[in-house]
Amino acid sequence: MQRIFLALGLLLLTTAGATAGPKIERVKFGTLPDGTEVDLYTLTNGNMVAKITNYGGIVTSLMVPDKNGRPVDVVLGFDNLKDYVDSSPYFGAIIGRVGNRIANAKFSLDGKEYKLDANNPPHSLHGGKKGFDKQVWKASPRIIKDNPKLTLSYVSKDGEEGYPGTLTVTVEYTLKDNALMIDYTAYTDKATPVNLTHHSYFNLSGHNAGEILNHDLMIFADKYTPGDKTLIPTGKIEPVEGTPLDFRMSTPIGKRLKDTGLDPVGYDHNYVLRGQKGLVEKAAEVSSPVTGIKMLVLTTEPGLQFYTGNFLGKEVGKGGSKYPKYGAFCLEAQHYPDSPNKPEFPSITLKPGQVYKQKTTYEFGTK
Repeated sequence: MQRIFLALGLLLLTTAGATAGPKIERVKFGTLPDGTEVDLYTLTNGNMVAKITNYGGIVTSLMVPDKNGRPVDVVLGFDNLKDYVDSSPYFGAIIGRVGNRIANAKFSLDGKEYKLDANNPPHSLHGGKKGFDKQVWKASPRIIKDNPKLTLSYVSKDGEEGYPGTLTVTVEYTLKDNALMIDYTAYTDKATPVNLTHHSYFNLSGHNAGEILNHDLMIFADKYTPGDKTLIPTGKIEPVEGTPLDFRMSTPIGKRLKDTGLDPVGYDHNYVLRGQKGLVEKAAEVSSPVTGIKMLVLTTEPGLQFYTGNFLGKEVGKGGSKYPKYGAFCLEAQHYPDSPNKPEFPSITLKPGQVYKQKTTYEFGTK
């Protein structure tokens, strides 16, 4: 019989193989300054363990087995809610209403200009000052066909962070076999831009293992969207061939890192994926030579942001771990940056009567 355990107190589950069957546990994670209580859910299916809080939908821990069967936590994060509130660089969070950057913190839609918070001066980044990563979501845990699922829902009111329309959003996290599946759904009562994504910082050698420059990466993209020094796309789409961005063949992340031309040095680029919109197709594959863990990213989205933790270096994470620059990578499935201001890019405008759908899967194995 399928059972859901909602337990207050200490988490009983600490390793990927600690239980034979699927289950979900809940504990109190902390209290926000306004008195709102936040919970932490632990999902396990016998292969993997994911810890997810309803504050920002943050994946705080993801345990997967290495080549020797030992569980490894492959995402960076903090041990407590306060650190996520005070100093998180979007560790593990749901990003919205619009992920990535919007140039000069403004856009026009149906003849009207909308001004946003310039939280990444002069641009708006990842939904603004208080995006979806900083909201408390309503959580509903359940187990379906032996697959633990956490459904998170949030209603973003008309005008929140400057965006038009009331947007109703649902994000489902599911552990199935060796994969973390993320399904997004949204609808609106007024035309509005929507570009949701997931922002885990991965280190397949372990969250506290140091730099990820020895990881081997393949991105299933022949083109990218070049940008200016502030990472706003020019509007052009150019080939990766002959550039440091060419990961069409498996290549160590650090091999051409210093040639990207960014300041600080590293990768923070949007790739134009080969897949057809609406179909779940391969976006990237990455592996650690230390643990043998490999991760395949699949998505319905047309773009993938590859980021190498260029701004890390100040964070003290789980267990007192110091996260260095290049201590993780992000692979964020998305539409292209600044899409509301780039009519030549695929549109992210959601209109009343339409349903936004997105699916991204992080699938794990070993080499």
